[in-house]
Amino acid sequence: MRSLILAALVVAAPAAVQAQGLPTHAQTVADLAAICAPAVQGVQRLEAIAYCQGFVTSAAQFHAAVHPPGGRRAPVFCLPTPPPSVAEAALGFVAWAAANPARAQEPALEGVLRFARATYPCPPPARRRARS
Repeated sequence: MRSLILAALVVAAPAAVQAQGLPTHAQTVADLAAICAPAVQGVQRLEAIAYCQGFVTSAAQFHAAVHPPGGRRAPVFCLPTPPPSVAEAALGFVAWAAANPARAQEPALEGVLRFARATYPCPPPARRRARS
């Protein structure tokens, strides 16, 4: 039942959000920032926030899959312990987007990764000791 309700929201959300003047899909940084900080109330606000948090969560999960701990590729960002909530990260992205208007037309995913790299930098790699 829960899956059916979620599926109905995913199908209905873009149409309801668009009716309020918000983008239906996050193509750009500006689109995602508008969705993550909607200037609407009621159900449309909840749908927009759910879309935003789903986008941010998916980006983080994809990053984790591509950059596993101890993997060959260095991660783009490193979350602190404890990690921020999805809502905190989404609101942080909105603030980052407002502070970086030159990035507004870049792809939304690229913006999320730029925000994460700036906000959650990885520590410098440990230096190996030279053998004597």
